[in-house]
Amino acid sequence: MFSTEAILIRTTRLTETSLIVHWLSEEEGLIKTVAKGALRPKSVFAGKLDLFFSGEIMFAKARQGELHALREVSISNWRQGLRRSYVTTMLAGYFCQLIEAGLESNHPEPEIFDLLRRGLDHLDVETASLRALQHFERQFAVILGVSRGNRAAEQALGDHLGGLPSSRKKLLEDLGAG
Repeated sequence: MFSTEAILIRTTRLTETSLIVHWLSEEEGLIKTVAKGALRPKSVFAGKLDLFFSGEIMFAKARQGELHALREVSISNWRQGLRRSYVTTMLAGYFCQLIEAGLESNHPEPEIFDLLRRGLDHLDVETASLRALQHFERQFAVILGVSRGNRAAEQALGDHLGGLPSSRKKLLEDLGAG
């Protein structure tokens, strides 16, 4: 059994009652877990598996593959402020999409974990802004080592990742920059 502090970055339905939950952890990197029975009314995971939540997770590592079994979740940061506006939620989601596109599973990247934590904490108390988006992209490009000279971070990231998440265009419009 492994235990780590993690941020929930994506959920996907696996079956009628189970979810695949993607986490970013400082010690483990990107982790994919199965939360069996998470969608049942009396699940031990009820109310604990929502986007951007942070907390301590316990999971059993898979013998083969990268889909681990989630056993326990103890939330320490709910980040309720991220839900105060559509644009704030979309920007937080964009941060998670960028990170998932730029990292390999089960490969620790403490600087990227810290960047996401700080980005989400900022949006939890501040209004979403173009400046926040650009700052996150610049910092992510620097950490990945793709930021060179005067090249724009979005261009460097787009080239490195094979394109930026499609949500960026709508996000720029909503932030008044598109």
